[in-house]
Amino acid sequence: MTVLADHYVTAQDGLRLHVREHGARTATALPVVCLPGLARTAADFDPLAAALAGDADRPRRVLALDYRGRGLSDHDRDPDRYSIPVELDDVGAVLTARAVASAVIVGTSRGGLIAMALAAVRPTAIAGVVLNDIGPVIEPQGLMRIKSYVGKLPQPHSFAEGADILRRLFGAQFPRLGEADWFASARRNWCERDGRLVVTYDPRLARALAAVDPDHPLPPLWPQFDALGQVPMMVIRGANSDILSVATLAAMRARRRETMRETTIMEIADQGHAPLLAEPETIARIAAFIAACDPAGGA
Repeated sequence: MTVLADHYVTAQDGLRLHVREHGARTATALPVVCLPGLARTAADFDPLAAALAGDADRPRRVLALDYRGRGLSDHDRDPDRYSIPVELDDVGAVLTARAVASAVIVGTSRGGLIAMALAAVRPTAIAGVVLNDIGPVIEPQGLMRIKSYVGKLPQPHSFAEGADILRRLFGAQFPRLGEADWFASARRNWCERDGRLVVTYDPRLARALAAVDPDHPLPPLWPQFDALGQVPMMVIRGANSDILSVATLAAMRARRRETMRETTIMEIADQGHAPLLAEPETIARIAAFIAACDPAGGA
């Protein structure tokens, strides 16, 4: 049985940030830091983190972060501070407080954008990176779809009703998920508070997408991507993704080859944005990539 503990780190402005840690702090293999998507929480990484921490041959410490305003972290009084620069500072505070000098970063969607930014300001902190369904070019139709529901989900009366809501919203991108999968997803999207179900993030997070407009796409983030140029990289794409296109993925791989760096690519069938990282095959592929990032004699 692996060690599981919840910790709280104080951000530079005094907010408490929740960090879920799997595994022993004394593990000799490279630690892993998991950064979730925009409105997601550390709980998304529980299956992956448990597998990595509990690996009999190469156990490792895994930290998963709740950004401010998500999960068990404090909400910010100023919703304009739900931004990548502020969240990047928060990640830095967590790395320092939890004594993580260098780690493999697993970044889902927004977490991958933060990983790119981290590479620019703190390059020695990244020993490898897994970008889960995110790249330097973000498809505007996918952003508009996310904008349509963040902060606007209905309030279900039960987790079963929540599962139905999620199935209607995301069933086309995840056609093979079963009833138990949607119910588990509902438990990650809502929590019980004062006798009712509420979303696991500050609804004012919608402000982060207020400026998203299909006629004015976000500028490409190639300079930030290039900051990861010398770092081992794995890119995971959901085959049904509307955020990371096939063309962008090909351009990412080509750009990395120019710097003599190969990129591990994994496409997951019947999943969209963002892949769940919960299936045994997916976890095994990620674990193998992370193991290859370990320095010789590191485990």
